[in-house]
Amino acid sequence: MKFFNLHTHKFTNNSDVLELVNQYPWEFDTTIPNYSIGIHPWYIERLPRELAMTRLESDLKIIDEKLQLKECLALGECGLDKRIEVPMQLQIEVFEKQIALAEKHQKPLVLHLVAAFQELIEIKNRLQISVPIIIHGFSKNQQVANELLKNGFYLSFGKYLLRNPELESVFKSVPNDKFFLETDTIDESLEEVYQLAAKYKNIDKNQLTEIITNNYNTVFGSSKNPII
Repeated sequence: MKFFNLHTHKFTNNSDVLELVNQYPWEFDTTIPNYSIGIHPWYIERLPRELAMTRLESDLKIIDEKLQLKECLALGECGLDKRIEVPMQLQIEVFEKQIALAEKHQKPLVLHLVAAFQELIEIKNRLQISVPIIIHGFSKNQQVANELLKNGFYLSFGKYLLRNPELESVFKSVPNDKFFLETDTIDESLEEVYQLAAKYKNIDKNQLTEIITNNYNTVFGSSKNPII
């Protein structure tokens, strides 16, 4: 049975790991077998509006095309970030255009979220988003975790689980059917993340693998993209 890496920027070609490799429309690598594709809020073009909209429409067209392929498992990472200079209204506009594509193709969303959780919940409710939404790289406190779980989001853990011992109690509290594991950009292996997660959940790695497999099949669709 394979491990599943919910979000990584490093394709390792490890036969024991199904990797959801993050891709961008402007630098797409056709050799990567399974990927997500989206416009990260950090990389929204800050050009004069007319030029920016032309670039945006080009990127969205590529995303639309890739989402039709079975190799494209999700749209992302996309999202909102209050700690960058890109105006929030522009971020929301780009985010909502990507949400529309995810809904069109019924593919999950993998999100980058920084200090914009209430905005996300408002958008989810207003647009009545039906596809699964995963917050990658979760690092917040119990209150934020509870609010997101209550509103139907999945949480993915990786770097901060390894490096912040205070996240242990938050991770333990997340229901087994609501989390994923990832490496993102860290040098540590996915196996190290799995080992710590299993320790925190007080289960063995085989049980953890079964949990992640079930969550994968629920979110990404076992008939189209089986993990084994």
